[in-house]
Amino acid sequence: MTILAATCWPQVPPEKLRTVARAAEESGLAELWLWEDCFWGGAMSIASALLAWTDRLPVGIGVLPVPLRNVALTAMEAAALHRLFPGRVTVGVGHGVQGWMGQVGARVESPVTLLGEYLQALRGLLRGERLTVDGRYVRLDDVALDWPPLTPPAVLAAAAGPRTIQLSAEFADGTILDSSSTADRVRHARLAIDEARAAAGRPGVHQVVLYLLAVTGPGAARRLEAMGQAGTVAVAGDAHAVADAVRFWAAAGADKVVLHPGPDNPDPVAFVRFAAEQVQPLLA
Repeated sequence: MTILAATCWPQVPPEKLRTVARAAEESGLAELWLWEDCFWGGAMSIASALLAWTDRLPVGIGVLPVPLRNVALTAMEAAALHRLFPGRVTVGVGHGVQGWMGQVGARVESPVTLLGEYLQALRGLLRGERLTVDGRYVRLDDVALDWPPLTPPAVLAAAAGPRTIQLSAEFADGTILDSSSTADRVRHARLAIDEARAAAGRPGVHQVVLYLLAVTGPGAARRLEAMGQAGTVAVAGDAHAVADAVRFWAAAGADKVVLHPGPDNPDPVAFVRFAAEQVQPLLA
């Protein structure tokens, strides 16, 4: 069964997030996701608060921009979350928006090289390994976590182009596809991931996570058309229309679909309740 999740925009003020988290838990939402955009709230601190405010709600971070974060720091923070809230955290990393990375002086010449080095180092540190790395971008000198996770956690990677998808298949435990994808791109990504993992001798499950833009409420179709999202991972309509779209993208290769609202949706609490109480039961 495809897992249904919903996301909370980074533009939601931090002081309102407790209400969102409580609504997500009370309504039985399977997972609540967020991502780290410049220059809103930091995803690790927000995730920690969401987890502390709830008792069972899983939280996903999809994704952290790797140029912005030293890999040792990401490992330290991720390990702490996994020990504090075992089994409730998913962490994904990605290239980051290159314009924003340039704004903060963190843009690199080869984002693909950085992501590959970063994934290998991050997964190694979270497995409790002691690493010395002299890469093009990632450099570690005899580094190990004093408090690694008790069980090595999955690390996901955002991917879009064929090179990054190949890299994610080789070095990550799952791949996150955004809502700019098309059905053909999702199918091709699933096939490429499976083929690359088989060639590399990597057994086990590699989860494909897909963001689905869901526009609901009055004039949903007109509003979606105005956003210029035709042909991508998007749906407009009621709970039945959204559930049908989730099934479609699951058939294309998604293991987990994360609903996210349109930029004109002012009510994150209503959106997570819509996902949990109206869409989720239709997929059971």
